[in-house]
Amino acid sequence: MATQSQFLRFCAVGASGYAVNLAVYTVLLAAGVHYLAAAGVAFFVAAGSNYAWNRAWTFRTSSAPVLGQGARALVVSALSLGANQLFLVVLVAAGAGHLAGQAAAILLATPFSFAANKLWAFAEDSAPDGTRPAPALARRRAR
Repeated sequence: MATQSQFLRFCAVGASGYAVNLAVYTVLLAAGVHYLAAAGVAFFVAAGSNYAWNRAWTFRTSSAPVLGQGARALVVSALSLGANQLFLVVLVAAGAGHLAGQAAAILLATPFSFAANKLWAFAEDSAPDGTRPAPALARRRAR
C-alpha cells in the first residue's frame, strides 16, 4: 500500500484516537487526576483503539501474530507517550492550558509515531523467527 494512502488512513485513525484521548483526559482532569497521569492513561486508552484500527485498516496486517506486533506497537506507543509528555510539560510551562497543551502535544508526536509504526511495528517483512528487524537489518539479510 502506498505510503501516502497509509499516512491518510493513519491520520484518520489518529483523529479518532485524538478524540478518545482528549475525552478521557478531560474526564480524568474533572475527576481530579494530575494532568500528567491523566495524559498517560488517556494516551494508552487511545493507543489501544488506534492499534486495532491500524492493524485492520491502515497497515492491513491482521494476519501478523498479535503478540509480537502488539508488543512492537506498545513500544512505539510508549516512546510516543514519552515525546507527548515532554511536549506537554514544555507547553504547560510556557503558559498553555492543560487541554490546549495536550492537544498540541499529540499533534507534535504524530510524525514520529507514524514512522515508527510503519517501519517497525507494522512492517511487512518478518524474519524467520517471526520478529520484525529494523529496515536496515532486513535489507542486509536479503543480500
